[in-house]
Amino acid sequence: MKLKKIKRDALRFAGNFVLFQLVNILCWTLRIKFANKTAVDELEKQNRNFILGFWHCTMILPWYLNRNKNFAGLTSKSKDGDLLAKVLKKWNYTVLRGSSREGGDIALGLMVDFAKNGHSIAVTPDGPTGPPYKLKAGAVISAKRAKLPLVLVGVGFRKKRYLKSWDRFQVPKFFTRANVIYSDPVIIPENLTREETSKVIDDCEKKLNELQLKAEIF
Repeated sequence: MKLKKIKRDALRFAGNFVLFQLVNILCWTLRIKFANKTAVDELEKQNRNFILGFWHCTMILPWYLNRNKNFAGLTSKSKDGDLLAKVLKKWNYTVLRGSSREGGDIALGLMVDFAKNGHSIAVTPDGPTGPPYKLKAGAVISAKRAKLPLVLVGVGFRKKRYLKSWDRFQVPKFFTRANVIYSDPVIIPENLTREETSKVIDDCEKKLNELQLKAEIF
């Protein structure tokens, strides 16, 4: 029994290592065109932390682009979340676990705490189970409570494969073109009412979908 566990752990370790290396190589080959990147560059130049939001189906590239920076990343407590968490840790993210479905309040509290204490936060606001392209409140609320700007990112791949998942997860093909389009920083006053905050959430969802559609034009 012990031998079986050792073999299983060894196979899991090997699989995680291969996946990590494969994702690194894949993203390195992409021919990326950035738009409005100065919005993020300026924040980083000023050493200002921010909240970064991108749709779950496109997350492979934004996670990669922000590796080895001062980011905390939110992942679900599912098995898929476990896999993502291992990759993010190797990219030097501080990994936070939770979602709107499970541990949502705790996850939101963690995001706010880390955002207030020297971290930028990366989040997929429609994850981990959708509906796709519907922006949940976490990113906006975190930005509001932590008094940080929110930056939204549309990501498009010229050639890609779709996985059979709830969001039709996109895996770009090697050496394909990719568009990454940033919004201007969104400042969310902390004294907004619940109704005003809901309006901001709706506006951010609309903006992120606009960026996504634009990023998919080649």
